[in-house]
Amino acid sequence: MNQNHHWVIFALASAGFAAATAIFGKLGVNALNSNLATLIRTLVILVMIVIVVSIRREWQPLNALSPYAIGMLVISALATGASWLCYYYALKWGPASRVAPLDKLSVVLVIVASILFLKEPLTWKVALGGALVAAGVVILAL
Repeated sequence: MNQNHHWVIFALASAGFAAATAIFGKLGVNALNSNLATLIRTLVILVMIVIVVSIRREWQPLNALSPYAIGMLVISALATGASWLCYYYALKWGPASRVAPLDKLSVVLVIVASILFLKEPLTWKVALGGALVAAGVVILAL
């Protein structure tokens, strides 16, 4: 695979890990408060990322970081935290086979936001794919 397409491998790996997140999360959240489950998950992720950044020697001095980039990442982190809190609460009370598809409506929302805010083009493939994802969510989750 061409170096420019390695993102596909990582995107597919992300999907696999997201599926594992739903299954193992559902098993774990059954015995815990959903907020505590999210905290435990977040702490494990924090340790894991510190180890990865340290092994790869990717630390950078704070004065070398873009304030804009940091601001966008802080907003992204707040959105991630809210998403995880909601996701684990939904997993606590709903079946994983219906919660996960509803969560994937994020694909459709990303398509819309990328067109509106990132000025990405709306191609027929993107429109059809988004419509099929939305239809799949409706069929699977409702």
